[in-house]
Amino acid sequence: MPLIPFARILTSWLGQLLLAAAVYLLWTWWTGEIVTDPQGFDYRLREDWRGWTAAGLFAWSVLGRWPTTLLMARRDSDPSAPRRADGVMIDSPTGSKLYVETRGSPNGPVVIATHGWGLDSTIWQYLNRDLETHRSLIPHQQINWDLPGLGRSKPPVDGTIALEIFARDLAHLIERVSPRPVVLIGHSIGGMTIQTLARDRPDLFKTRVAGVVLIDTTYTNPLRTMISSKLALALRRPVLEPVFKLAILLKPIAWLGAWQGYLNGTAHIANRLQFGKYVTRSQLEHTTLLGTRNSPAILAKGNLALFDWDATGAVAKMDCPVLLLCGDLDIVTKLEASEAIQKMASEAILEPISGANHMGFLEQSGHYNTRAIDFIAARCVEAQPVPAAGPLRSS
Repeated sequence: MPLIPFARILTSWLGQLLLAAAVYLLWTWWTGEIVTDPQGFDYRLREDWRGWTAAGLFAWSVLGRWPTTLLMARRDSDPSAPRRADGVMIDSPTGSKLYVETRGSPNGPVVIATHGWGLDSTIWQYLNRDLETHRSLIPHQQINWDLPGLGRSKPPVDGTIALEIFARDLAHLIERVSPRPVVLIGHSIGGMTIQTLARDRPDLFKTRVAGVVLIDTTYTNPLRTMISSKLALALRRPVLEPVFKLAILLKPIAWLGAWQGYLNGTAHIANRLQFGKYVTRSQLEHTTLLGTRNSPAILAKGNLALFDWDATGAVAKMDCPVLLLCGDLDIVTKLEASEAIQKMASEAILEPISGANHMGFLEQSGHYNTRAIDFIAARCVEAQPVPAAGPLRSS
Protein backbone atom coordinates (compact mmCIF):
# COMPACT_ATOMS: atom_id res chain seq x y z
CA MET A 1 0.00 0.00 0.00
CA PRO A 2 1.35 3.48 -0.83
CA LEU A 3 1.78 4.85 2.71
CA ILE A 4 4.43 2.45 4.01
CA PRO A 5 6.57 2.21 0.83
CA PHE A 6 6.57 6.00 0.56
CA ALA A 7 7.56 6.27 4.23
CA ARG A 8 10.35 3.76 3.61
CA ILE A 9 11.64 5.82 0.70
CA LEU A 10 11.69 8.96 2.85
CA THR A 11 13.44 7.23 5.74
CA SER A 12 15.96 5.66 3.35
CA TRP A 13 16.82 9.16 2.17
CA LEU A 14 17.42 10.08 5.81
CA GLY A 15 19.74 7.09 6.12
CA GLN A 16 21.64 8.17 3.02
CA LEU A 17 22.04 11.67 4.46
CA LEU A 18 23.51 10.17 7.62
CA LEU A 19 25.92 8.09 5.55
CA ALA A 20 26.90 11.15 3.51
CA ALA A 21 27.50 13.05 6.74
CA ALA A 22 29.74 10.22 7.94
CA VAL A 23 31.78 10.36 4.73
CA TYR A 24 32.09 14.14 4.98
CA LEU A 25 33.19 14.05 8.62
CA LEU A 26 35.71 11.28 7.94
CA TRP A 27 37.17 13.23 5.02
CA THR A 28 37.42 16.49 6.93
CA TRP A 29 38.98 14.64 9.88
CA TRP A 30 41.56 13.00 7.61
CA THR A 31 42.49 16.14 5.70
CA GLY A 32 42.47 18.24 8.85
CA GLU A 33 43.94 21.74 8.81
CA ILE A 34 47.56 22.72 8.18
CA VAL A 35 48.78 24.94 11.02
CA THR A 36 52.19 26.31 11.95
CA ASP A 37 53.61 25.86 15.45
CA PRO A 38 55.61 28.60 17.28
CA GLN A 39 58.86 27.11 15.96
CA GLY A 40 57.69 27.58 12.37
CA PHE A 41 56.98 23.92 11.61
CA ASP A 42 53.80 22.99 9.73
CA TYR A 43 51.68 20.08 10.94
CA ARG A 44 48.21 18.67 10.28
CA LEU A 45 45.67 19.36 13.00
CA ARG A 46 42.82 16.85 13.17
CA GLU A 47 39.70 17.29 15.28
CA ASP A 48 39.07 13.94 16.95
CA TRP A 49 35.34 14.55 17.38
CA ARG A 50 34.94 14.40 13.61
CA GLY A 51 36.56 10.97 13.41
CA TRP A 52 34.58 9.57 16.34
CA THR A 53 31.31 10.97 15.02
CA ALA A 54 32.01 9.51 11.57
CA ALA A 55 32.76 6.12 13.13
CA GLY A 56 29.50 6.26 15.07
CA LEU A 57 27.48 7.13 11.98
CA PHE A 58 29.13 4.36 9.97
CA ALA A 59 28.37 1.88 12.76
CA TRP A 60 24.73 3.02 12.85
CA SER A 61 24.49 2.63 9.05
CA VAL A 62 25.39 -1.04 9.39
CA LEU A 63 24.04 -2.03 12.81
CA GLY A 64 21.23 0.44 13.47
CA ARG A 65 18.44 -2.11 13.03
CA TRP A 66 19.39 -3.87 16.25
CA PRO A 67 18.85 -0.97 18.69
CA THR A 68 15.88 0.22 16.60
CA THR A 69 13.94 -3.04 16.95
CA LEU A 70 15.01 -3.27 20.58
CA LEU A 71 13.50 0.13 21.35
CA MET A 72 10.44 0.09 19.07
CA ALA A 73 8.96 -3.37 19.68
CA ARG A 74 8.23 -5.82 22.48
CA ARG A 75 10.12 -8.91 23.51
CA ASP A 76 9.07 -12.05 21.66
CA SER A 77 7.09 -14.90 23.14
CA ASP A 78 6.04 -16.37 19.78
CA PRO A 79 8.70 -15.41 17.20
CA SER A 80 7.76 -14.76 13.58
CA ALA A 81 10.16 -15.58 10.75
CA PRO A 82 10.07 -16.03 6.94
CA ARG A 83 9.93 -19.83 7.05
CA ARG A 84 9.02 -21.80 3.94
CA ALA A 85 7.40 -25.19 3.43
CA ASP A 86 7.76 -27.28 0.28
CA GLY A 87 6.23 -25.42 -2.64
CA VAL A 88 5.83 -25.68 -6.40
CA MET A 89 5.94 -23.24 -9.30
CA ILE A 90 2.76 -23.02 -11.38
CA ASP A 91 2.38 -21.36 -14.77
CA SER A 92 -0.63 -19.04 -14.91
CA PRO A 93 -2.48 -18.12 -18.13
CA THR A 94 -1.50 -14.50 -17.39
CA GLY A 95 2.17 -15.35 -17.95
CA SER A 96 2.93 -15.18 -14.24
CA LYS A 97 4.87 -17.97 -12.57
CA LEU A 98 3.26 -18.55 -9.19
CA TYR A 99 4.96 -20.00 -6.14
CA VAL A 100 2.38 -22.08 -4.24
CA GLU A 101 2.54 -23.99 -0.95
CA THR A 102 -0.10 -26.59 -0.06
CA ARG A 103 -0.87 -27.93 3.40
CA GLY A 104 -3.41 -30.35 4.80
CA SER A 105 -5.91 -32.87 3.55
CA PRO A 106 -6.76 -33.33 -0.13
CA ASN A 107 -10.37 -33.70 1.04
CA GLY A 108 -12.87 -31.03 1.98
CA PRO A 109 -12.88 -27.32 1.16
CA VAL A 110 -9.77 -25.38 0.19
CA VAL A 111 -8.60 -22.25 2.01
CA ILE A 112 -6.59 -19.92 -0.26
CA ALA A 113 -4.72 -17.10 1.51
CA THR A 114 -3.49 -14.02 -0.39
CA HIS A 115 -0.98 -11.75 1.36
CA GLY A 116 -0.59 -7.97 1.31
CA TRP A 117 1.69 -5.78 -0.79
CA GLY A 118 5.42 -5.82 -0.08
CA LEU A 119 5.12 -9.14 1.78
CA ASP A 120 5.00 -12.79 0.75
CA SER A 121 3.21 -15.95 1.85
CA THR A 122 5.54 -16.52 4.83
CA ILE A 123 3.52 -13.83 6.60
CA TRP A 124 0.78 -16.45 7.22
CA GLN A 125 2.95 -18.32 9.74
CA TYR A 126 0.51 -17.92 12.64
CA LEU A 127 -2.52 -18.74 10.48
CA ASN A 128 -0.76 -21.87 9.19
CA ARG A 129 -0.18 -23.09 12.72
CA ASP A 130 -3.66 -22.28 14.01
CA LEU A 131 -5.37 -23.91 11.04
CA GLU A 132 -3.17 -26.97 11.49
CA THR A 133 -4.37 -27.41 15.08
CA HIS A 134 -7.98 -27.44 13.83
CA ARG A 135 -7.44 -29.64 10.78
CA SER A 136 -8.60 -32.83 12.50
CA LEU A 137 -11.88 -31.11 13.37
CA ILE A 138 -12.17 -29.14 10.12
CA PRO A 139 -10.90 -31.26 7.22
CA HIS A 140 -9.56 -28.83 4.64
CA GLN A 141 -6.58 -27.99 2.48
CA GLN A 142 -4.71 -24.69 2.77
CA ILE A 143 -3.02 -22.96 -0.16
CA ASN A 144 -0.68 -20.00 0.28
CA TRP A 145 0.80 -18.24 -2.73
CA ASP A 146 3.14 -15.36 -3.48
CA LEU A 147 1.69 -12.54 -5.56
CA PRO A 148 3.46 -12.08 -8.94
CA GLY A 149 6.69 -10.15 -8.51
CA LEU A 150 6.85 -10.79 -4.76
CA GLY A 151 8.49 -13.60 -2.86
CA ARG A 152 9.33 -16.42 -5.26
CA SER A 153 6.60 -15.68 -7.81
CA LYS A 154 7.47 -14.01 -11.11
CA PRO A 155 5.39 -11.44 -12.99
CA PRO A 156 4.53 -11.75 -16.70
CA VAL A 157 7.47 -11.30 -19.08
CA ASP A 158 6.44 -7.74 -19.89
CA GLY A 159 6.66 -6.87 -16.18
CA THR A 160 3.05 -5.70 -15.87
CA ILE A 161 1.81 -5.39 -12.30
CA ALA A 162 -1.96 -5.01 -11.95
CA LEU A 163 -4.73 -6.25 -9.68
CA GLU A 164 -6.58 -7.58 -12.71
CA ILE A 165 -3.65 -9.93 -13.32
CA PHE A 166 -3.56 -10.95 -9.65
CA ALA A 167 -7.29 -11.73 -9.81
CA ARG A 168 -6.85 -13.90 -12.91
CA ASP A 169 -4.00 -15.74 -11.18
CA LEU A 170 -6.24 -16.35 -8.17
CA ALA A 171 -9.00 -17.61 -10.48
CA HIS A 172 -6.48 -20.05 -11.96
CA LEU A 173 -5.71 -21.44 -8.49
CA ILE A 174 -9.42 -21.82 -7.77
CA GLU A 175 -10.01 -23.65 -11.03
CA ARG A 176 -7.08 -26.02 -10.39
CA VAL A 177 -8.75 -27.39 -7.24
CA SER A 178 -12.17 -27.76 -8.92
CA PRO A 179 -14.79 -28.89 -7.98
CA ARG A 180 -13.99 -28.41 -4.30
CA PRO A 181 -15.49 -25.33 -2.58
CA VAL A 182 -13.06 -22.57 -1.68
CA VAL A 183 -12.77 -20.08 1.17
CA LEU A 184 -10.73 -17.01 0.21
CA ILE A 185 -8.67 -15.01 2.71
CA GLY A 186 -7.00 -11.74 1.75
CA HIS A 187 -5.09 -9.10 3.67
CA SER A 188 -4.80 -5.56 2.31
CA ILE A 189 -4.05 -5.89 -1.42
CA GLY A 190 -4.96 -9.56 -1.02
CA GLY A 191 -8.47 -8.46 -0.11
CA MET A 192 -8.45 -6.05 -3.03
CA THR A 193 -7.46 -8.93 -5.32
CA ILE A 194 -10.46 -10.92 -4.11
CA GLN A 195 -12.77 -7.96 -4.76
CA THR A 196 -11.28 -7.55 -8.23
CA LEU A 197 -12.03 -11.21 -8.86
CA ALA A 198 -15.65 -10.67 -7.75
CA ARG A 199 -15.92 -7.67 -10.06
CA ASP A 200 -14.46 -9.48 -13.08
CA ARG A 201 -15.55 -13.10 -12.43
CA PRO A 202 -18.74 -13.05 -10.33
CA ASP A 203 -19.60 -16.54 -11.61
CA LEU A 204 -16.92 -18.04 -9.36
CA PHE A 205 -18.70 -16.67 -6.29
CA LYS A 206 -21.91 -18.41 -7.32
CA THR A 207 -20.40 -21.83 -7.96
CA ARG A 208 -16.98 -22.17 -6.31
CA VAL A 209 -16.41 -19.72 -3.46
CA ALA A 210 -18.09 -20.71 -0.19
CA GLY A 211 -16.87 -17.76 1.87
CA VAL A 212 -14.56 -14.75 1.95
CA VAL A 213 -12.45 -13.25 4.75
CA LEU A 214 -11.28 -9.69 4.06
CA ILE A 215 -8.60 -8.44 6.47
CA ASP A 216 -7.70 -4.74 6.78
CA THR A 217 -8.48 -3.86 3.18
CA THR A 218 -10.31 -1.30 1.07
CA TYR A 219 -12.57 -1.14 -1.98
CA THR A 220 -10.99 1.74 -3.94
CA ASN A 221 -7.81 3.77 -4.40
CA PRO A 222 -6.22 3.39 -0.94
CA LEU A 223 -5.26 7.07 -0.89
CA ARG A 224 -8.97 7.73 -0.36
CA THR A 225 -9.30 5.49 2.69
CA MET A 226 -6.04 6.10 4.58
CA ILE A 227 -5.31 8.69 7.23
CA SER A 228 -4.97 12.26 5.95
CA SER A 229 -6.59 11.15 2.70
CA LYS A 230 -7.12 14.70 1.40
CA LEU A 231 -3.42 15.45 1.78
CA ALA A 232 -2.47 12.11 0.22
CA LEU A 233 -4.70 12.74 -2.80
CA ALA A 234 -3.28 16.24 -3.20
CA LEU A 235 0.26 14.81 -3.17
CA ARG A 236 -0.48 12.01 -5.63
CA ARG A 237 0.59 13.64 -8.90
CA PRO A 238 3.19 16.20 -7.75
CA VAL A 239 4.96 13.93 -5.23
CA LEU A 240 3.90 10.28 -4.94
CA GLU A 241 3.80 9.35 -8.62
CA PRO A 242 7.18 10.98 -9.45
CA VAL A 243 8.84 9.29 -6.46
CA PHE A 244 7.53 5.84 -7.40
CA LYS A 245 8.42 6.34 -11.08
CA LEU A 246 11.91 7.37 -10.00
CA ALA A 247 12.22 4.14 -8.01
CA ILE A 248 11.43 2.21 -11.20
CA LEU A 249 13.85 4.22 -13.32
CA LEU A 250 16.69 4.10 -10.78
CA LYS A 251 16.19 0.51 -9.68
CA PRO A 252 19.82 -0.22 -8.61
CA ILE A 253 19.95 2.92 -6.48
CA ALA A 254 16.54 2.10 -5.03
CA TRP A 255 17.80 -1.40 -4.12
CA LEU A 256 20.85 0.12 -2.43
CA GLY A 257 18.69 2.56 -0.49
CA ALA A 258 16.29 -0.20 0.56
CA TRP A 259 19.05 -2.40 1.98
CA GLN A 260 20.78 0.52 3.61
CA GLY A 261 17.47 1.47 5.23
CA TYR A 262 17.11 -2.10 6.45
CA LEU A 263 20.60 -2.20 7.96
CA ASN A 264 20.44 1.22 9.63
CA GLY A 265 16.93 0.68 11.01
CA THR A 266 15.14 3.52 9.22
CA ALA A 267 13.09 0.94 7.28
CA HIS A 268 12.01 -0.56 10.60
CA ILE A 269 10.89 2.90 11.74
CA ALA A 270 8.73 3.24 8.62
CA ASN A 271 7.24 -0.23 9.02
CA ARG A 272 6.48 0.44 12.68
CA LEU A 273 3.80 2.88 11.48
CA GLN A 274 1.51 0.01 10.44
CA PHE A 275 1.61 -1.77 13.80
CA GLY A 276 -0.11 -1.12 17.10
CA LYS A 277 1.42 -1.36 20.55
CA TYR A 278 1.62 -5.16 20.59
CA VAL A 279 4.20 -5.65 17.83
CA THR A 280 7.18 -7.81 18.76
CA ARG A 281 10.75 -7.50 17.56
CA SER A 282 10.60 -10.54 15.30
CA GLN A 283 7.34 -9.36 13.71
CA LEU A 284 8.83 -5.95 12.95
CA GLU A 285 11.98 -7.59 11.60
CA HIS A 286 10.00 -10.11 9.52
CA THR A 287 7.86 -7.53 7.72
CA THR A 288 10.80 -5.17 7.19
CA LEU A 289 12.97 -7.92 5.73
CA LEU A 290 10.22 -8.93 3.28
CA GLY A 291 9.74 -5.33 2.21
CA THR A 292 13.48 -5.09 1.57
CA ARG A 293 13.92 -8.36 -0.31
CA ASN A 294 11.13 -7.56 -2.76
CA SER A 295 12.12 -5.42 -5.74
CA PRO A 296 11.61 -1.67 -5.18
CA ALA A 297 10.63 -1.35 -8.84
CA ILE A 298 7.93 -4.01 -8.46
CA LEU A 299 6.66 -2.35 -5.28
CA ALA A 300 6.54 1.01 -7.04
CA LYS A 301 4.64 -0.44 -10.02
CA GLY A 302 2.11 -1.98 -7.68
CA ASN A 303 1.55 1.25 -5.81
CA LEU A 304 1.08 3.17 -9.05
CA ALA A 305 -1.48 0.56 -10.15
CA LEU A 306 -3.45 1.09 -6.94
CA PHE A 307 -3.99 4.77 -7.70
CA ASP A 308 -6.36 3.94 -10.58
CA TRP A 309 -7.96 0.87 -9.03
CA ASP A 310 -11.59 0.69 -7.97
CA ALA A 311 -13.91 -2.18 -7.06
CA THR A 312 -16.73 -0.24 -5.47
CA GLY A 313 -19.74 -2.53 -5.14
CA ALA A 314 -17.85 -5.66 -6.22
CA VAL A 315 -18.53 -7.29 -2.86
CA ALA A 316 -22.25 -7.24 -3.72
CA LYS A 317 -21.44 -9.82 -6.42
CA MET A 318 -20.13 -12.25 -3.80
CA ASP A 319 -22.94 -14.78 -3.51
CA CYS A 320 -21.50 -16.13 -0.26
CA PRO A 321 -20.93 -15.03 3.36
CA VAL A 322 -18.21 -12.42 3.93
CA LEU A 323 -16.27 -11.78 7.14
CA LEU A 324 -14.54 -8.42 7.52
CA LEU A 325 -11.75 -8.10 10.09
CA CYS A 326 -10.17 -4.68 10.60
CA GLY A 327 -8.16 -2.99 13.31
CA ASP A 328 -9.85 0.05 14.78
CA LEU A 329 -6.48 1.86 14.63
CA ASP A 330 -5.66 0.96 11.01
CA ILE A 331 -4.07 4.01 9.38
CA VAL A 332 -3.41 2.39 5.98
CA THR A 333 -6.95 1.17 5.26
CA LYS A 334 -9.11 2.80 7.89
CA LEU A 335 -11.99 1.02 9.58
CA GLU A 336 -14.38 3.21 7.59
CA ALA A 337 -13.34 1.32 4.45
CA SER A 338 -14.43 -2.00 5.94
CA GLU A 339 -17.66 -0.41 7.14
CA ALA A 340 -18.35 0.76 3.59
CA ILE A 341 -17.65 -2.73 2.22
CA GLN A 342 -20.06 -4.21 4.74
CA LYS A 343 -22.82 -1.86 3.61
CA MET A 344 -22.25 -2.83 -0.03
CA ALA A 345 -22.28 -6.58 0.67
CA SER A 346 -25.39 -8.73 0.61
CA GLU A 347 -24.20 -10.90 3.50
CA ALA A 348 -21.27 -9.58 5.55
CA ILE A 349 -20.20 -9.44 9.18
CA LEU A 350 -17.72 -6.80 10.35
CA GLU A 351 -15.65 -7.45 13.45
CA PRO A 352 -13.38 -4.55 14.45
CA ILE A 353 -10.30 -5.58 16.42
CA SER A 354 -9.53 -3.23 19.30
CA GLY A 355 -6.05 -1.73 19.40
CA ALA A 356 -5.02 -3.24 16.05
CA ASN A 357 -3.38 -1.39 13.18
CA HIS A 358 -2.91 -2.50 9.56
CA MET A 359 -0.73 -5.49 10.54
CA GLY A 360 -3.02 -6.48 13.38
CA PHE A 361 -3.43 -10.01 12.00
CA LEU A 362 0.24 -10.51 12.87
CA GLU A 363 0.59 -8.75 16.23
CA GLN A 364 -2.87 -9.87 17.43
CA SER A 365 -3.01 -13.13 15.54
CA GLY A 366 -5.04 -14.85 18.23
CA HIS A 367 -7.96 -12.42 17.89
CA TYR A 368 -7.90 -12.45 14.09
CA ASN A 369 -7.35 -16.18 13.61
CA THR A 370 -10.01 -17.26 16.11
CA ARG A 371 -12.64 -15.33 14.19
CA ALA A 372 -11.35 -16.45 10.81
CA ILE A 373 -11.20 -20.14 11.81
CA ASP A 374 -14.73 -20.05 13.27
CA PHE A 375 -15.90 -18.60 9.97
CA ILE A 376 -14.00 -21.24 7.96
CA ALA A 377 -15.44 -24.01 10.14
CA ALA A 378 -18.97 -22.80 9.45
CA ARG A 379 -18.30 -22.70 5.71
CA CYS A 380 -16.82 -26.21 5.79
CA VAL A 381 -19.92 -27.56 7.52
CA GLU A 382 -22.20 -25.88 4.98
CA ALA A 383 -20.17 -27.03 1.97
CA GLN A 384 -21.29 -30.31 0.41
CA PRO A 385 -18.67 -33.10 0.30
CA VAL A 386 -17.05 -33.42 -3.10
CA PRO A 387 -14.42 -35.77 -4.55
CA ALA A 388 -10.82 -34.87 -3.82
CA ALA A 389 -8.95 -33.11 -6.60
CA GLY A 390 -5.53 -33.89 -5.14
CA PRO A 391 -2.67 -31.52 -4.36
CA LEU A 392 -1.52 -28.80 -6.72
CA ARG A 393 1.40 -29.87 -8.87
CA SER A 394 3.99 -27.84 -10.69
CA SER A 395 3.41 -26.97 -14.32
